[in-house]
Amino acid sequence: MAIKEDIERGNDTVLESAAVSLLQEENDMADKEDGYTDQTSSKASLWMVYFSTFVAVCGSFEFGSCAGYSSPTQTAIRTDLSLSLAEYSVFGSILTFGAMIGAITSGPIADFIGRKGAMRTATGFCVGGWLAIYFAKGALLLDVGRLATGYGMGVFSYVVPVFIAEIAPKNLRGALTTINQLMICTGVSVAFIIGTVLTWRALALTGLIPCAVLLFGLFFIPESPRWLAKIGREKEFEAALQDLRGKDTNISKEADEIRDYIETLERLPKAKMMDLFQRRYLNSVIIGVGLMVFQQFGGINGICFYVSNIFETAGFSAAVGTIIYAILQVVITGLNTTVIDKAGRKPLLLVSSTGLVLGCILSGVSFYLRDHNLALDAVPILAVTGILIYISAFSAGMGAVPWVIMSEIFPINIKGAAGSLATLVNWFGAWAVSYTFNFLMSWSAYGTFILYAAINAGAILFVVTLVPETKGKTLEQIQAAINA
Repeated sequence: MAIKEDIERGNDTVLESAAVSLLQEENDMADKEDGYTDQTSSKASLWMVYFSTFVAVCGSFEFGSCAGYSSPTQTAIRTDLSLSLAEYSVFGSILTFGAMIGAITSGPIADFIGRKGAMRTATGFCVGGWLAIYFAKGALLLDVGRLATGYGMGVFSYVVPVFIAEIAPKNLRGALTTINQLMICTGVSVAFIIGTVLTWRALALTGLIPCAVLLFGLFFIPESPRWLAKIGREKEFEAALQDLRGKDTNISKEADEIRDYIETLERLPKAKMMDLFQRRYLNSVIIGVGLMVFQQFGGINGICFYVSNIFETAGFSAAVGTIIYAILQVVITGLNTTVIDKAGRKPLLLVSSTGLVLGCILSGVSFYLRDHNLALDAVPILAVTGILIYISAFSAGMGAVPWVIMSEIFPINIKGAAGSLATLVNWFGAWAVSYTFNFLMSWSAYGTFILYAAINAGAILFVVTLVPETKGKTLEQIQAAINA
């Protein structure tokens, strides 16, 4: 009560001391955890951590399957169901509208019924959505199915990385959490590749496979110990932690530290959305939200959702182009996870944004030449080169780094509200770009890519002037520098 009254009067002392106490306790916990993890890792069987991670990232793969579905199926669905360009644009983009709803509700769902319960909920929506798409005879059922898969995708986008971070020991947490992004890209790429040989209805059924593996696997993995501790289920908390660390491991220290951490966290006042616009938080919010704006409005979801049609329009083989695109995306995302802590966040963002500008310009030039009947032999190669440079550049930085920076720049007491705002902006941008892409291409194909090039050029200026380098700094140092 005293804390609440102090905050309401504008006195930040209590908040700051509580946050410092929590951060110090988190650092102490990490140091101690390093000690006993190193001592026990040779004895403890961590197979349950790996198995639980495998089960969870089936949700990430499902996320990618949902996102990648609309690109290889556009021509076939429009032909079979006699859809107009506007109707297919609704179908393609309504996925992200569902994801916005899923992202907003995912936190409360995961807190109320647990991380496993949230994954089951998301899976249920995806199963229903894929079946609706498979049986669709017109635009309505098609859109309902796409909306449902989008909702499941939005929930997965939150709960999978949270679950992995909460079950993994500190020495494995970084490596395991990067698998989430890699599996999303893999899901997209697999949908692109097999979509070149399967019918659109058969491709919808393949989306049920990761759902089946996830639902089956959830019966054999423990719930997040931290969530169990948070809601006071002590016996289940200790049992879950023991399963994850191995039956012969002494978990008493880690269990005590998790309890202490949660108690300290509960003492912090919860920030409201309007609190984010206070002067002391404004720089963090501008950086976090700004990166999400440039990530999405640079065109990624329009290009990703409709890449096959882009290749066809440019006169290049859609099947060949899509397969190369899919392979590049996975390889470069995988490489990116190994260099982000070495190269730094800011250099990766700058290199990535520069590559995005170059890719857009090359693609824009190719369509300009086509529209003006100039150097027509060069049009396909310029288009495919531009698109492949674009996806390579996006995978190298702008795809993952904004999420990393977002996790670092927000103070602990506003992280939930600020993260929700940034995620909502991200999904809104994804919807806006995916919905308008076909209309922009109909207006002017080369104009569309020049517009995206200009936005990505703006991203370069934004990163140079506002985004700090966070590599090798503690959270306290990062947040103090931003909010100074």
